[in-house]
Amino acid sequence: MVKIYGIKNCDTMKKAMKWLDLNGVEYHFHDYRKDGVDEDLIRHWVMENGLETVLNKKGTTWKKLPETIKESLDEQGVIKLLCENEAMIKRPVFDLGDIRIIGFSKNEQVKLEAVLLK
Repeated sequence: MVKIYGIKNCDTMKKAMKWLDLNGVEYHFHDYRKDGVDEDLIRHWVMENGLETVLNKKGTTWKKLPETIKESLDEQGVIKLLCENEAMIKRPVFDLGDIRIIGFSKNEQVKLEAVLLK
């Protein structure tokens, strides 16, 4: 079963879950705000997909951070920041068991189709 990580009221999450429902894909939703997210999990996502993929720099939470803080963060600092500010994790994160797909652009939808709808 697919595990999908994100925040319940996020529009992208709603679109992703609707897509899963329309395609008959069973999934379990993990809400960061309700269920939390741990540092080891985020570290694994970063190791697998890269920091630029996991960190949501388009969101207001990241944009509101002072430039001095952004510039001083190393990878470990960003991972800790993501644990404390889960809204900065790009959404959704699809855990398909052996791979994770992060985001829900057309590119990610094509990847999901290839893995889930074969």
